[in-house]
Amino acid sequence: MCKRIASIACLLLLVSPSSFSQSDPVVATVNGEKITKSEFDKRYAQNLLFVSDKVVTKKSVLDGMVNKILGIQRAKKQGTNKDPVVVEKMNEVLYHAQISKDLEPELKKIVVTDDDVKKYYNENPEYRTAHILFRVRAQPSKNEATAAQKKALEVYETLKEKPEKFADLANRYSQSSTAPNGGDMGFQPAIRMAPEYFRAIKGKADGHVTPPIRTQFGYHIIKVLAKKDFGSINTALYKKIVYDKKRDAILEKYFSNMQSGAKININKEFLKADALK
Repeated sequence: MCKRIASIACLLLLVSPSSFSQSDPVVATVNGEKITKSEFDKRYAQNLLFVSDKVVTKKSVLDGMVNKILGIQRAKKQGTNKDPVVVEKMNEVLYHAQISKDLEPELKKIVVTDDDVKKYYNENPEYRTAHILFRVRAQPSKNEATAAQKKALEVYETLKEKPEKFADLANRYSQSSTAPNGGDMGFQPAIRMAPEYFRAIKGKADGHVTPPIRTQFGYHIIKVLAKKDFGSINTALYKKIVYDKKRDAILEKYFSNMQSGAKININKEFLKADALK
């Protein structure tokens, strides 16, 4: 029995903690912080997957790992990790990482069919428009907004009498980069227009000129130039748009459930006046 115990003791001495560490030996230490072989091998394999103008060597990969550790150590020593701007960026990463962790399985199930695209396009057709923009700041003074609206109404009254003058008036008065082209914006999907802009033209015939409408950019007088047929659209683009809509619906439900289970107090006094009102 004694001999058996002695044998086990000898075996334990042979299989010491240092022996266990040999299964994942240390490649380097940086101010006491270890880089193990498994970490190094993983990073080396990842680097080999990317094309670079520099040859990937084990030394270059290790240098990169050492430099990263030194950078992080320096940041912590100087308190950079507590800087408000850095904290905000870190929180942004955490926010997206948590959403991805919670919703990735559901998001992978999203399927966009041709019927989905056609249904969306029927409700949100693509128009070619021209506009005359009377620009105001995002949060203008009352006088600034009033002056822009007044000038827009004056030009609109002229267009009611002489609609053929639209391009000339756009060139003369519009504060948009499209002014030299008579205000022509080309064809644009609905998602690339301000909501108020799209609502003003939706369902309108070619040649229709809207009265001045307000967006966050200012006052627009819009002319409908054409509507694109479904057969001419960029199908890949619209599949992406529909995918994003389905994804957003999942996100909306996700956050709605989170909000319903949270204690949230809102001072509605601060929500009364939006910028466009």
